[in-house]
Amino acid sequence: MVSKKPVQRQGFKTGEFVVYPAHGVGQITTIEDQEIAGLSLELFVINFEQDKLTLRVPVAKVKSVGMRKLAGEDVLAKSLKTVTGRARVKRTMWSRRAQEYEAKINSGDLVMISEVVRDLYRSEDQPEQSYSERQLFEAAMDRMSREIGVVNKITITEAVKLIEKNLAKSPRRTAKTEQSNAAEAAA
Repeated sequence: MVSKKPVQRQGFKTGEFVVYPAHGVGQITTIEDQEIAGLSLELFVINFEQDKLTLRVPVAKVKSVGMRKLAGEDVLAKSLKTVTGRARVKRTMWSRRAQEYEAKINSGDLVMISEVVRDLYRSEDQPEQSYSERQLFEAAMDRMSREIGVVNKITITEAVKLIEKNLAKSPRRTAKTEQSNAAEAAA
């Protein structure tokens, strides 16, 4: 038995975009009652359009799973400022760093995700990334661009361009670009 419920629960309402840490940005389509194993549960039905995924989250579990509203302007600005910083790559084994990056991506925290984007970004003049580095970078970039896109009401492509524009401001990257431009001009 499934019945439609009122449009708001625990500060979340139908039609609203939310961030579910393990999947990124989704939209609450309905709030429904379902009977599961003899128990009546109230569930948020969240649609992740990009992944063609529908998730049902018990209203009572919202806090424990870390579901949150979209980032505000201040968090958005902080995440874009984070990607302009210098990459902080620890000198630990890749497997350990990869686990840390994965944990940051799945935290759902936009600033932590932007740290992964910053640390794993490679410009054209930098060495190739390994397959696993590229996968983690793309996952972080996808999560970050989707949230920025929805908050700023722009396409994901425009959000990616905005992030890349900020990545290009990084001190390490601008210094290399200026050096290579100066070398080309001298040649």
